[in-house]
Amino acid sequence: MKNIKYIKGDATQPNDNGNKIIVHVCNDIGGWGKGFVMAISNRWPEPERQYREWYKSKINFELGETQFVKVEEDLWVANMIGQHKINKDENGNAPIRYEAIRDGLNKVSEFALLHNTSVHMPRIGCGLAGGKWDIVEPILIETLSQKDIEVTVYDF
Repeated sequence: MKNIKYIKGDATQPNDNGNKIIVHVCNDIGGWGKGFVMAISNRWPEPERQYREWYKSKINFELGETQFVKVEEDLWVANMIGQHKINKDENGNAPIRYEAIRDGLNKVSEFALLHNTSVHMPRIGCGLAGGKWDIVEPILIETLSQKDIEVTVYDF
């Protein structure tokens, strides 16, 4: 099993050789405009464009689904739908949906194994989605690390 590497840096600039995936969490209402997505859009227009088209198409646009967008020869961005809406619900629950994160990361692991990639991300789901890292990290271990996929988490 590979350990998760934690480093200070920018997750949009993965420091690794070979194929790479940058994973981030999207919401299920087609909104793109705050948080880590802005850093992605500043580097590549394609992930936002494809996410918006995916939302409009309504085809498999739901919690737990993941869209892989090739942005460079050896780099993909994974638009992972792991957040329900953008605000706390009527019961005060944060927008993050941990089961959707697990489902999305299982899709990331299949893609990573197929394309021999490492996985790079900020602390997904723990910003605007309101998640707790002590819940997200074990999901990363279960879905990626235990399958010997290299994972690097970036603290900006």
